Amino acid sequence: MLRGVLGKTFRLVGYTIQYGCIAHCAFEYVGGVVMCSGPSMEPTIQNSDVVFAENLSRHFYGIQRGDIVIAKSPSDPKSNICKRVIGLEGDKILTNSPSDFFKSRSYVPTGHVWLEGDNLQNSTDSRFGL
Repeated sequence: MLRGVLGKTFRLVGYTIQYGCIAHCAFEYVGGVVMCSGPSMEPTIQNSDVVFAENLSRHFYGIQRGDIVIAKSPSDPKSNICKRVIGLEGDKILTNSPSDFFKSRSYVPTGHVWLEGDNLQNSTDSRFGL
């Protein structure tokens, strides 16, 4: 009797660990569901839209201009931001600063990308501090 209960318990624990590993790999390497909050990507992505953020294309094709990415927020590393890739490392970016009407030039440093929201008037992005 005890042997049967222990056997079922160990099988249940084994299945739980297996399914947990499969779920972890799926979310880590394939992608997951993300809720985007804030108006910075409007009209493309609305506030509170739920999107599937896939991870495979960056491994196969790299990050390209025009891609929409989920990145760590520089002001709060515990939260994520959703932005569009405008420039890759070494690119010269000509932008209007959100605080004025003057154009400024910036170069994207090595190992970085330039991110902007589609709603330029209401987005904290790579232009922050210009």
